[in-house]
Amino acid sequence: MALREYLYVSLGGIFGACARYFLSRFTAKILGTSFPWGTLFINISGSFILGLFLVYTTEKAFVDPRWRLLIAIGFCGAYTTFSSYAFESIVYFEQGHWTLFAGNVLANNVLCLAAVLAGAAIARAI
Repeated sequence: MALREYLYVSLGGIFGACARYFLSRFTAKILGTSFPWGTLFINISGSFILGLFLVYTTEKAFVDPRWRLLIAIGFCGAYTTFSSYAFESIVYFEQGHWTLFAGNVLANNVLCLAAVLAGAAIARAI
């Protein structure tokens, strides 16, 4: 892989990581920290963005492959929070908070899969 490709991934990653940090803090300030709402919102919106972008750029508008490096790998890779989601879920599990554990696992999985489908449907409708 050429150095230039790494630069596209890195640039997207910078924006994705900053967006994640901002939205995580903002969500915690607005909704509190009793449930990882920021992680859930970021995972859903990142799944939506990825579904929309990949389907649109594959089926509707064929774009320069560097956009995939920038958006799909760089931005979405740094923006979505699967490792945070996994850690937060295990903390609930270890503490015996079964309802929060199940709610977090179900919400992230079901809503993120739905978000990918929604993004793909919108991309196909455009």
